[in-house]
Amino acid sequence: MDRVTVPIPGRSYEVTVGAGLVDTAGSILPDLGRAAQAFVVVDAAVADPWLTRLTASLGARSLHVVPLSVPSGEAAKTMDVYGALLHQLAAQEAHRDDVVVALGGGTVGDLAGFVASTYMRGLNIVQVPTTLIGQVDAAIGGKTAVNLPEGKNLVGTFHQPLAVLCDVGALATLPDRDFRSGLAEVAKYGLALDPELLDGLERDPGPVLAREARALEALVARCVRIKAATVAADERDAAGRLFLNYGHTLGHALERLDAFSGRSHGEAVAVGMVFAARLAASRGVAGDALTQRTVRVLSSLGLETDGPLPPAHDILTAFRMDKKFHGGVRFVLLRAVGEPTVVDGVSDEELRTVLHEMGAT
Repeated sequence: MDRVTVPIPGRSYEVTVGAGLVDTAGSILPDLGRAAQAFVVVDAAVADPWLTRLTASLGARSLHVVPLSVPSGEAAKTMDVYGALLHQLAAQEAHRDDVVVALGGGTVGDLAGFVASTYMRGLNIVQVPTTLIGQVDAAIGGKTAVNLPEGKNLVGTFHQPLAVLCDVGALATLPDRDFRSGLAEVAKYGLALDPELLDGLERDPGPVLAREARALEALVARCVRIKAATVAADERDAAGRLFLNYGHTLGHALERLDAFSGRSHGEAVAVGMVFAARLAASRGVAGDALTQRTVRVLSSLGLETDGPLPPAHDILTAFRMDKKFHGGVRFVLLRAVGEPTVVDGVSDEELRTVLHEMGAT
């Protein structure tokens, strides 16, 4: 078991990484005060067997567990599902001392966190991510949100969890596509912030791809440390935390244009990182070698680096709803691996040229 502290002033919490944590959650969690009920927002696709095991563990803590099932994937992150959960909390007489638990992938964590942050002006939330993307990224840092048809994560709050439990045992049964999607976020850390992590993925990806427990525990813990340090230094995306958005500008646009039912988040971010590397090369910020290495690494992890793109005009329109927009579209680019920078003032013509090179009409 590995414990990583997210040292946010006044709201410090621990992320625990290891195998079997769902079964021991009741003994690992910090003091829950006067909580009598635990409202477990759970992805219907992962409820069995994880919900049963978590319920038993929390029951040993004398908590009455109330499961609240939601759809899988981005279909959960809507205002309708959010509103339905609020009504269910009220109907079950949830009180401010009670706790919300997110059990599932990053979308469940985003949704449950938003619910917890707004019901009765704020309940504690515990994140129990069961996907790689949730464990290395989404469950840590307190970002909560739901989508609108106009864009991804447009309605949300910052609401730090009370604790995060990353049970790497859950990754063993994760569908291949979901696992690869999480590897895109791992590659993002390596490309943008941790060259040694990227070197390791290139040198010997075998143990990770085989989902060896020891390799996954080390990988998740390393990514958690990067995220924890970044969030502690910049909780609200004012500076360094923006670097974690590498590849996400195009990624989020593709998700929105696919109506959140096409590429997965990680698949879209993978294409977004290739686009960012190409844009960096076209502007003279980085050399062509960055694009080549990005494609090579992502391909070795089973991720597509191209594929059909929507029309460039539609993508440019979607860019304008990006949360980094500030008088124009801003992009996180790399001067080299591990050297991120935020670039302002990228013209539509520059963007259109790179999009056309990647196959957009």
